[in-house]
Amino acid sequence: MEMRAYPSDYLSMAQRIMGDMLDFAVNTCEIDLEKFYGLFLMSDVSTQFQTGNPTYIAGKTGCELAKEVVEKSGLAPIEHEDEMYLDKSPEYWAGWALAYYQWYTCRTFIRINDAAPISKIVDMYYVYHEMDITHFVDTINGFWDEYYKETNLKRIRKYSGLSQSELADLSGVPLRQIQLFEQRQRDINHTRAIDVVKLGRVLGCKPEDLLQI
Repeated sequence: MEMRAYPSDYLSMAQRIMGDMLDFAVNTCEIDLEKFYGLFLMSDVSTQFQTGNPTYIAGKTGCELAKEVVEKSGLAPIEHEDEMYLDKSPEYWAGWALAYYQWYTCRTFIRINDAAPISKIVDMYYVYHEMDITHFVDTINGFWDEYYKETNLKRIRKYSGLSQSELADLSGVPLRQIQLFEQRQRDINHTRAIDVVKLGRVLGCKPEDLLQI
């Protein structure tokens, strides 16, 4: 069901660019991590990146993105020369891992940050940086589920005034499947598209409104 914003061919480059952006801003330009990442979230740079604009995920360097974030915030332009080091910092890893997670889940950087703030992700470096990226994904998913306790399906179903069994009868989607979606024991993002369409029709919403993004 998930339609990622850009092909996997671009992923490793996007990860490097976002890693370099954070590393350059924090370690070369000495900008506070949370301050810079907040500027990134408020800028259209984050939107262009997460929607897969080729200019941002492949056409610019991380240093160029950092400078653009700062300039678009109205602060004084960065004067430092572009620098990217072979020794990768915790901030680089955080950007690298975040780019993967955002691509993989199709969730926005803002919503990810609400569940897992950037400082928390940087702190994860010492435990997770040598692990397979799937361990990072699983952990952030846990933070996400803890922060966003109610699934979109459950929230919209309750708002519509339907019980689970009523939704099952009207949509033709099995009751047990609906229960598993709402309990997060089955990922609605990876189910058959036709089932999400059926649920959306009954609930009067777009299919994508039911996805956990």
